[in-house]
Amino acid sequence: MSTTLTIQSCGPAITIQDMGRTGFLAQGMTRGGAADVEALHEGAALLGQSPKLAALEMVGMGGSFSSSADVRIALTGAPMTVTIDDTPVAWNASHLLPAGAILKIGGALSGTYGYLHIGGGIETPIMMGARATHLSAGLGRALTAGDTLPLGRDTSTTTGMTLEIENRFDGGAIRITTSMQTEQFDQTTRARFTTTAFRRDARSNRMGVRMDHDGAPFVSADQLTILSDVIVPGDIQIAGDGAPFVLMCECQTTGGYPRIGTVLPSDMARVAQAPAGAALSFQFVDLEEARLIEQRATAARDALGKSIKPLLRDPNTIRDLLSYQLISGAISATQNPFNDKE
Repeated sequence: MSTTLTIQSCGPAITIQDMGRTGFLAQGMTRGGAADVEALHEGAALLGQSPKLAALEMVGMGGSFSSSADVRIALTGAPMTVTIDDTPVAWNASHLLPAGAILKIGGALSGTYGYLHIGGGIETPIMMGARATHLSAGLGRALTAGDTLPLGRDTSTTTGMTLEIENRFDGGAIRITTSMQTEQFDQTTRARFTTTAFRRDARSNRMGVRMDHDGAPFVSADQLTILSDVIVPGDIQIAGDGAPFVLMCECQTTGGYPRIGTVLPSDMARVAQAPAGAALSFQFVDLEEARLIEQRATAARDALGKSIKPLLRDPNTIRDLLSYQLISGAISATQNPFNDKE
């Protein structure tokens, strides 16, 4: 009998996600997959498995989970409060979840998307080459309390590992390149775009992130006469009201709004994770610099497995403390250890 993970309770937007689907753009479906792909690679490094395995994506808050057998888990993405049988455990780390124990994941402390990875991955049926839920395309659904998920075979036993990562959960500077209609925005408008302090609008989801700002709207020449053409995640469309939208993993495949730029793939996780109200800014880089940035990001991602280290545990939180040999010897309470006489 295969191992299963049961959802005891959960927030309204927990879905199964992996790297998404390729090859369906012509049929009107973007890749989808995890909003924060970096988190999938981090979870894979912590568990020593492929980043292509499916995990749970939790938006803003998690839930309560239990497994039918001992399983390894890893927690990445937006930090959230987490306990196993009411004992706090670390984020950005791997742990053992004993059979029947209750894993509780609370609200996000920063960021937006948290991820629960399981050793062996989640093995729900493959749909069009992936297990990822694609809500806007009608593939899969948000999970609810009572759902039971089949798990894959885990080939390792290592737990208690952690990974230090750069903070990408509070907004910040986003690097972009020129896009199809960048030149239709005059130089003054482009300069104003790079000096404007934007805020992530609360009306954002896996399709797009709206940017609020103070001041005049952004407008391009011939904004209302642009023909619809192909668009991809990362494109920054300027909507009819002059507000920028960064298109995300479940965006549409064609659009007619002008694009002032395109976010570099390695900065998309920072856009996705920015919580409502977080400050963001945009800066143009040329294509050669963008290529070098992406090469470095790929190399760093590939090296994550070499960056994990043992998780130092606090004795105050170790439930089985008496099973540890904390003292490697014993001395008399009354005898002077410096006295050579027996």
